[in-house]
Amino acid sequence: MNNTPVWSDDRIAGFVAQSMATLPLASQRVLVIVPDSTRTMPLQAYFRALCETLLPRVRQLDFLIALGTHPPMSEAAILAMFGISAEERAGKYREVRIFNHAWKDPEALVTLGEIPADDIAALSNGLFQQSVPVRLNKLVLAYDHLLICGPVFPHEVAGFSGGNKYFFPGIAGADIIDFTHWLGALITSYDIIGTKNTPVRAVIDRAAAMIPTPRHALCSVVTHDGLIGAFFGSPESAFAQAADLSAQAHVKYMPRAYKQVLAVLPTMYDEMWLGGKGMYKTEPVCADDGEVIIYAPHLHEISVTHGALIRQVGYHVRDYFVKQWDKFKHIPWGVLAHSTHVRGIGAYDAETGIERPRVKVTLATGISEADCRAINLGYRDPASIDPDAWLARADPDVLVVPRAGEYLYRLARP
Repeated sequence: MNNTPVWSDDRIAGFVAQSMATLPLASQRVLVIVPDSTRTMPLQAYFRALCETLLPRVRQLDFLIALGTHPPMSEAAILAMFGISAEERAGKYREVRIFNHAWKDPEALVTLGEIPADDIAALSNGLFQQSVPVRLNKLVLAYDHLLICGPVFPHEVAGFSGGNKYFFPGIAGADIIDFTHWLGALITSYDIIGTKNTPVRAVIDRAAAMIPTPRHALCSVVTHDGLIGAFFGSPESAFAQAADLSAQAHVKYMPRAYKQVLAVLPTMYDEMWLGGKGMYKTEPVCADDGEVIIYAPHLHEISVTHGALIRQVGYHVRDYFVKQWDKFKHIPWGVLAHSTHVRGIGAYDAETGIERPRVKVTLATGISEADCRAINLGYRDPASIDPDAWLARADPDVLVVPRAGEYLYRLARP
């Protein structure tokens, strides 16, 4: 994929114009659902292209940031992400509204119905037999057309991000966010990540089918060099095409496992709720009893939103919770899922209370040693690590991953 040409802003604008021309949007209200700043994509080019293409045609054009349970973005952060100045926001784009999703605000949500228990049993391959309420940001009912605009990468919960995942968990309520995350955790990130068709994706698509508003998607595949592919259509079809390209562009196959992996996080991951991607994406190539070091001196928070709960339960393998379910089932399942994803696969003996993770996870971050020990993770002083020196050393037992978090590392098949 290294020779794939990167799309220019002009090509993105042409793609947007051509795609939008196929939709009957004249005099309609259009809501565009976009990621927050923790996802890499040329959002600035898409924003300007959508505004130039649609503002002359539609009655209203607005944007909703699919935060999931991430903290709301400040006005300054929104301006930076969309690539506009305060003057442009107040002038050229004064009619375009930009909203943060509010997942905890009941007044911001609407219940579309529920997925029956029998359907959940079928979709989850028998892992669950319970109904799941489908709550979504009520703005989806206030517009005539919904347009997803976001990237597709390997993902620890759904297999790949993108498509209808911008609805669930992107702009959803807690019920289905927690359910889908724990479903993915039971399967394990190790097994689900980088898989196109998963039980989690099936539940997400089933929930999205309950949205009465017409919906389409602009799905992008973005490498560290830039945009290399974009697809338009229904959220399901555009996602499917993008996921196929992502599987080629974002999965690196390594010839063997490594005793130590240094995952160097970019600054867009500023808390462990996001920084865990350094573990998710490299766990498959870490040898048994090896170590993944998450290197991020800039990272000082476990989670602004969920930190207190994570401190309460710590980071553990899946069976630590499953075999003590009565003790932990009241904790939001999304928090439990995050815990297992960061700790990785392993075993727990309920009789002895001994937990055996497959690999060690060490934080070389701004989180203190005491806090790391308290949440059941290892600690290393980030000042003791020079990533450039580690790269130059070229130790065959060590894998250094610059800008970790979006590319998935897997073992090559024999």
